[in-house]
Amino acid sequence: MTIGSMIFITGCKRVDSLANANDQQSMKLENRLAFISGGGRGIGRAIAIAFAREGASIGVAARTTKEVRAVAREIAGEFGTDALALRCDVRQKEWVNEAFDKFRSHFGRGPDIVVNNAGVARSELFVKSDERSWELHLNTNLGGTFRCTHAALPEMIERGWGRIINIASIAGKTGAPYISAYAASKHGVLGLTRSLALEVATQGITVNAVCPGYVDTDMTTRGIENIVRKTGKSARQALKMLAGMSPQRRLITPEEVAAVAVLLASEAGRGINGQAINVDGGMVLF
Repeated sequence: MTIGSMIFITGCKRVDSLANANDQQSMKLENRLAFISGGGRGIGRAIAIAFAREGASIGVAARTTKEVRAVAREIAGEFGTDALALRCDVRQKEWVNEAFDKFRSHFGRGPDIVVNNAGVARSELFVKSDERSWELHLNTNLGGTFRCTHAALPEMIERGWGRIINIASIAGKTGAPYISAYAASKHGVLGLTRSLALEVATQGITVNAVCPGYVDTDMTTRGIENIVRKTGKSARQALKMLAGMSPQRRLITPEEVAAVAVLLASEAGRGINGQAINVDGGMVLF
């Protein structure tokens, strides 16, 4: 009886130890600092929350101050994690530098992880497009990725650890009518991702892209509204059309994209480098 009790108590200790170990393992990003552009809503917000859940401290940046403040409050309230709201227009070098300066001032150093999520998507016939539309897409989607990465990378190299995660699109792998500027910008993001990944591969840094299909976000909602205006279809018909492009017949959720970003940001993802990972239900198979 005594021996049995001793074994039971020892067993409990082992279970407790395993539980504690599992708790520690579940915090995949503990003590990491992350900068997330376009973090006020949609995919950026989902990634900020997912990273905070895994123990990271977050600098969430976007042009809309109200939105990033709301996300920072949400993170701090739910996870007790340090979260900083940053107003930043990634099209402007001065804004990017100022945001990173504020990040360093608040956290004491630059980010370990940068998620380049800020982006714009508009659809139009190429012959009806103009320089302004072209420059908007290139300067935001590709230029913003360049600027934020350029601001963070030197410190990552100095520390010998870093993660650059670029939110691209399946449009970065294949073309489609009416999105020439958007597709060109996202193809550029993949080119930047692959080239930079090879430059820093031996320095403890990985550079990857995530390529979502149609995601249930405000951006897709605006796309649906555009389809309704131009085709006369109902919003329900437009949604069904976009969802039907995926073999799974559904939109991707922001949380699904965030789950891939968590893997890429973690130690478990250190062997993934220079990749463009589709999250599209099988819509694009390369």
